[in-house]
Amino acid sequence: MKFLIAGLGNIGPEYELTRHNIGFLALDFLADHKKVEFRTSRLAFTADFKHKGRTVHLVKPTTYMNLSGRAVRYWLDHLKIPVENLMVLVDDIALPFGRIRIRSKGSSAGHNGLTDIEGVLGTNAYPRLRIGIGDEFSRGKQVEYVLSRFNNKEMEELPFIFNHTTEAVLSFISTGLERTMNFYNKKG
Repeated sequence: MKFLIAGLGNIGPEYELTRHNIGFLALDFLADHKKVEFRTSRLAFTADFKHKGRTVHLVKPTTYMNLSGRAVRYWLDHLKIPVENLMVLVDDIALPFGRIRIRSKGSSAGHNGLTDIEGVLGTNAYPRLRIGIGDEFSRGKQVEYVLSRFNNKEMEELPFIFNHTTEAVLSFISTGLERTMNFYNKKG
């Protein structure tokens, strides 16, 4: 059984530690945890590992956030992975900083990366793990906020958040989506 875990973000040093790149950062943490390194591949940085008899492919699209669907579709097709074995890790301003929420499907909630994936896949029925980045911005400042860097306090909390997301992703792979949602969505 194979899985594709896609972390969304933007490439380039100017985006490296920004809130919008939390999907990339969470995947970096997972790759470190599994002691694998990303390599440059078609439309994405990729890495893979085995977990409980399953093959897990990690992708960080290099197409920029708004065109993430192209990379996700390519790797699903190339690796012959069904959409139900895809999980997308993404930032969410509607969740408090550090809270995660796992869904089997749903609206993009205005997130351009999810909107593009939905458009390219032709469905919004794919698992996603939303990572809260909070909403500490004033009216009209959303773009500046999501593209801003984490403050010092947030930086200190990131390893704990990424440990939590790593556990949730590995649970999805080994125990399935329903059990993972039941456990991690209650956990907060």
